[in-house]
Amino acid sequence: MPVKVYKPTTPSRRAMTSASFEEITKTRPEKSLLRPLKSNAGRNFRGKVTVRHRGGGSKRMYRLIDFKRDKVGVPARVEAVEYDPNRSAYIALLVYADGERRYILAPEGLAVGATVMSGAGAEFSVGNALPLGDIPLGTVVHNVELYPGRGGQLVRAAGVGAQLMAKEGSYAQLRMPSGEVRLVLLTCMATIGSVGNSEHGNIKLGKAGRSRWLRRRPTTRGSAMTPRDHPHGGGEGKAPVGMPGPKTPWGKPTLGYRTRSNKQTDRFIVRRRGKGRGR
Repeated sequence: MPVKVYKPTTPSRRAMTSASFEEITKTRPEKSLLRPLKSNAGRNFRGKVTVRHRGGGSKRMYRLIDFKRDKVGVPARVEAVEYDPNRSAYIALLVYADGERRYILAPEGLAVGATVMSGAGAEFSVGNALPLGDIPLGTVVHNVELYPGRGGQLVRAAGVGAQLMAKEGSYAQLRMPSGEVRLVLLTCMATIGSVGNSEHGNIKLGKAGRSRWLRRRPTTRGSAMTPRDHPHGGGEGKAPVGMPGPKTPWGKPTLGYRTRSNKQTDRFIVRRRGKGRGR
């Protein structure tokens, strides 16, 4: 999928790029698979902001995605490839042999008219969902389950894929897009291929307005604040950070500071992401 480049008719157009949407074959979504989506603007159930710099943006409807792929043994035809405003990946509309329609994440190379299937008896082709135990070593997969039957939770962003490295006992070793090697049960489902829209990371918004359409609000630099508002604030003129490493607004280390504290699942991580990090 090539990236569309604009003529520099304005300062913002000069740096702006966008997707060409060549893979999109249908512009109106399937009504039966739409649900209302409320914007919480980064607030939790108490109304407190838990994620900063969120709010506003264009209205969206949520598309129900079949992450479970639990319609086993029933072939489905790819009817259309659509844009989804709620995720970086494109989605594919499937029509099953019994007439039911479902959305799935559109993998790279899945074309309209192709047939896909899920379950242990499915053949080895792009878009088919199989248990990890039935997938050959070295295969690139996406939409990977962490727990059997819960639905895909890993490797769902545009252009990413995880490689099946080894099978040992009841677990498979998956190399994640981050470089982390992780153990996943062989009974967990995964979809063959990598996620489509691989050029998503190369798109430049070009202007602040496009960020606002995406519900991203402005971010103020800590160095532009006062010392009471941010650890980087204060000083005459442009001052350096002036402390051992940069800090968050609440004084905690950032840029490389580890925040993971889930000891229950540490044993499933064979190799951590990043250079030279052990278990």
